[in-house]
This record gives sequence, structure tokens and C-alpha cells, in this order.
Amino acid sequence: MELIKTVILGIVEGLTEWLPISSTGHMILVDEFIQLNVSEQFMDMFLVVIQLGAIMAVVVLNFEKLNPFSGEKNKAEKRDTYILWYKVILACVPAAVIGLLFNDYMEEHFMTALVVSATLIFYGIMFIVVENYNKKRVPVVNDLKQLSYRTAFIIGLFQVLSLVPGTSRSGATILGGILFGASRYVAAEFTFFLAIPVMFGASLLKMVKFGFHYTGAEILILIVGMATAFVVSILSIKFLLKYIKNNDFKAFGYYRIVLGIIVIAYLLLVGDPTQNG
Repeated sequence: MELIKTVILGIVEGLTEWLPISSTGHMILVDEFIQLNVSEQFMDMFLVVIQLGAIMAVVVLNFEKLNPFSGEKNKAEKRDTYILWYKVILACVPAAVIGLLFNDYMEEHFMTALVVSATLIFYGIMFIVVENYNKKRVPVVNDLKQLSYRTAFIIGLFQVLSLVPGTSRSGATILGGILFGASRYVAAEFTFFLAIPVMFGASLLKMVKFGFHYTGAEILILIVGMATAFVVSILSIKFLLKYIKNNDFKAFGYYRIVLGIIVIAYLLLVGDPTQNG
């Protein structure tokens, strides 16, 4: 039964990590109904480390593009790959600095259903507003090579917004990319690459904080959760990149608004699940 619950959590993670709909908002609701029989400390770590499965999907799908040592690439292509990584690292700096300084405070004071519902609705509205504004504009960045260091850093600043639960890391950075001239495809692609050091870093910190003492059952739960998130993430990423070639992000905006209202209704009827127990 615990493994079935783990698979469900892995599916939710794999879907919501890449679609701009907030994995935190979904995990809060799912965790309320599907609770693993593990300690609170392990669950707190599991919900972060399960993201390693999701991020490995990005690495596998884009290994050639991200590998500067590939024998298939000429000197110029290898240089372009290094430059891409420099931009990714630069974009990670704001969230890394602010996250290290304020992450514990954010989790302690902002990890509530009220905050999550508010950010779900606010950024849902922002997606609709930005897409309406964007209708009259032509993207100036249609390829990752055209993405400047300045724009990469600005997208990194938008990633800081995702430290507030319910924002959606991919949602915030995609919005930032679109607002500063990137096409939807480039904004989404750069967002995926930006997640690699962010998620590896967050997972490592959680594992160090938890300690490396696991029971056999806990190891199995971690492996199954990450494997499920990996498989679902591959499907989710492929779907999103195909979807945005011919569609905008408004549908995700409407979905976020509806989900935010559901969270508020649940909050009023049952209470804040993040404050129970």
C-alpha cells in the first residue's frame, strides 16, 4: 500500500514540477489524502529529494545538448554549450543566495494553504495578463544562443519568486523569460536547464540535513518515488514543449485559478492541512 501511495506522489511530482501549475500546491492537497507511513522528517526530505527523479528526465532528454565534452560536437558547439552552462549558473545565483538566507523563514511562515492558494490565483491571473500583453509582441529570443547574460540573470531573479510556496518555479521563470523577449519555447527550455543545479542543490541540502541513515523501507520509497517521477517527467516535458509550439499558457492560468479556489474552499471547510497534526 505504501508503494502505491509513493507511485501516486511520484506521478503528481512528475506532472506538476514542469507544468507551471505549482508542485507545492498539489502536494499539499495530495499529502492530505495520501499520507505515507513515515516520519515527518523523512516526508519533508522525500518531497524534495523525489525531484531528483524529475530532474534526471531533463538530463536524459537533453544530454547531448548539455554535454560540453561530446565527441559529436565541433569546437564552436562545445563553446556554445559552455556558454549555456555559464548562463544557467549565473541565473541560479539570486535564488541560491536568497534561498540560503531565507528558505527556513519562508517554510516556517509561508508554507500555509492560504499563501499557496493566493499565489496560485495571483500567478494564474498573471499568466493570462502576460499572454494578452504578449499577443502584440514578437519574441526577440527564439534560440538559446540568442539569450543574453542579462536576460538569463533577470530570469534568475524571477526564480526567487518561487521561494514563496504555490508560485511554481517553472511558472515564475517562464513568465520572466516571456516578459523579457524570449519565446515560450526558449523560456520553457531554459527553465528546465535552470532546474538542474537548483534541484540537485536543494536535494543534497535536504539529505544532509536528514542524515544518511535510512531503513530498507525508506530507501525503497525513495527509489520508487524518484523512478516514477522520472518516467512521468519525460512525458510531461515532451507534452509541454509540444503544446507551447501552438498554444499559449492561458489554460494553465485558468487551471491555477480554479485550483486556488479549491484550496481556499478546502481551507474554509476543513482547515489548513499544513497546520494540522
